[in-house]
Amino acid sequence: MLIRNKLMLRFTLLVLGIQVSFSAFIYYFNANTRAQRFEHRLATSATLAGRLLVRSHKLETGTLGSLRRNDLITLTGEQISIYGPDNTLRYSSTDNIDQAANRARLASLQPGQLATYPAVGPRESVGLALPHPHAQGVDYYRIFVSAEDRVGWSRLRQLGLLLVLGNVGALALTILAGWYFAGAALAPVARISRQAGRISATNLGRRLSEGNGRDELAQLAHAFNTMLAGLEQAFEAQKSFLGHASHELRTPLTSLTGTLETALAYDDSLPAARQSISHALDASRHLSALTNSLLALAKVDGALPAFGPVRLDECLNQALAFARAKYRGRELRLAFGELPAEAEADVFMVPGNAELLTTALLNLLDNAGKYSAGPVLAELAYAGPATLRVRITDAGPGLSPDELSHIYEPLYRAAGAVGRPGYGLGLPLTQRIVQRHGGRLELTSVVGEGTTATVWLPASPV
Repeated sequence: MLIRNKLMLRFTLLVLGIQVSFSAFIYYFNANTRAQRFEHRLATSATLAGRLLVRSHKLETGTLGSLRRNDLITLTGEQISIYGPDNTLRYSSTDNIDQAANRARLASLQPGQLATYPAVGPRESVGLALPHPHAQGVDYYRIFVSAEDRVGWSRLRQLGLLLVLGNVGALALTILAGWYFAGAALAPVARISRQAGRISATNLGRRLSEGNGRDELAQLAHAFNTMLAGLEQAFEAQKSFLGHASHELRTPLTSLTGTLETALAYDDSLPAARQSISHALDASRHLSALTNSLLALAKVDGALPAFGPVRLDECLNQALAFARAKYRGRELRLAFGELPAEAEADVFMVPGNAELLTTALLNLLDNAGKYSAGPVLAELAYAGPATLRVRITDAGPGLSPDELSHIYEPLYRAAGAVGRPGYGLGLPLTQRIVQRHGGRLELTSVVGEGTTATVWLPASPV
């Protein structure tokens, strides 16, 4: 079901529930008021009959005088029955009254009591025990009055019909209002949907309108625009990666193919063939190393093995050992900075994967050793109560601000890297390893002075 239909349905049911509840209250209040009003009229009629017949002693003498039986009738279908102290019928307004029901009520009607009895069809009844004082004491005459409240019931039926028609009309208006307001509330969503439908992989530069910039829909559009910006950046990085990868892979493949074709066509001696095989083997190794680097980069973006406690100082020492073996003439020093004051042991523990962390640190040391003409300093310290910091500083040629802005792009190589071994995958790989460990990598550089790479990693509780 569409959201618009859901909103309209819920709005209609809510308003309908309120209307029906209010109408039921009004109807119940009026019905109760009608019953009380008619009960009061019956009680008044009973009191009046008692005063005219009992207290005037007409029933004692058995003579009504100028009164006739129907002179006391004031209500529609009214019936009056009066019983004396000895429970004998002394007066009835008509002969067709069901006296059996009245006799059954005599015993339960207490002196001075006004009783209301359940209605029989449209006829409602009350009973009154009226005191009649005399010289010997007080006698009680029991008066029963019943009648039909045709006017009251007619008005109540008219009210019910009016409430039903009013609710039906209000329901129709509620449906129209719900349809209109749901459409008005969802109009920005429809606009966002239309704008989003026009965005594809070929035009990720489009953005959604953020409206007033304050409500929930504006926040949704802002989140969507942020996601689009990330997607656009990822697509651009992917295109750049594919462009560089195709170029980098094409070079050794072309060299390998050309060498083999030349050897097949022109090499007619063993020394010439061995020389061609040597060139082909170099191109094949280059291609293999580049492919392995690309696979390592893709692997880091996938699922990683479960992390465990790792000693970061051991990872750094292992990376330094590899770097010293590779750059034997380069001085690589290790220093320790600030440590926790109350630490006892295992102050360099971090949650992670030892192999990946060693690879990340080795890439940084490899870059420093590759481009630095002077010593390389690696420092391990705490940057905060729960953050370990590794800082690697070299004395190389440095990087310009423009080069620093592209340094994390896969297969990107700065101008100073031309002619040096490498594929431009070390820093992107290192950055992703650090990010997957919940850390951060930052490079700062000054042209002609050197570059500093800093890694922050969350430390395990000491």
